[in-house]
Order: sequence, then C-alpha cells, then structure tokens
Amino acid sequence: MKNILFICSQNRLRSPTAEQIFATHPGVETASAGTNNDADNPVTSQLLRWADIVFVMEKAHRNKVQKRFKADLKHTRLICLDIPDEYEFMDEALVRLLRAKVTRFLPS
Repeated sequence: MKNILFICSQNRLRSPTAEQIFATHPGVETASAGTNNDADNPVTSQLLRWADIVFVMEKAHRNKVQKRFKADLKHTRLICLDIPDEYEFMDEALVRLLRAKVTRFLPS
C-alpha cells in the first residue's frame, strides 16, 4: 500500500479533487493538505512522514514544503504537477489533467 498526499494552497479545490479521484485507485491511500496557514487541512510533519509520494500542484508549494519540512521529506518522493490555481473542485478539465499527470506514478 502506497500513501499518497496531494498539496495545494488552501486545500479547497485542487488537492481535494486529486484526493477524491485517486481514493479508489488500487493499492493507494490518499490524503490532501494545503500550504497556507488558513488551509482547510494544513500540511503537517505527521502527514509528510505518512506519505510515500507527495504531489504538489505548483513550484511554490514544493518550495514551501521543502523549506518548512525538510527533515520530514527524507524518505518521500516529492513531485510537482505544475497545475495552476484556475480550476474548481472536481472540474472535468482538472480531473483529466490529474489523471494524465499522476497515474504513471501510482501502483498498477
């Protein structure tokens, strides 16, 4: 079982969409969080240590996570998806983009 964490800024649109669409993927557990202090579910050391793979939506998220949680990322793969903040929750275009960018990293 692989633990997959999706991160965006507020944990309201992109990362919860990713968490939901991959929740039923075989062999994975999913969670999501946000880098901002007022995120619905802020990133924590515990979440990062739990994750085998962390997907961030933007380079800014990667930079924040690497800067604030360096020690918690030692055994975690961190992947930037380069998905801008221009989608609504469960937007069909976002779902297609996430499936295209994430699926190859997941167990088959």
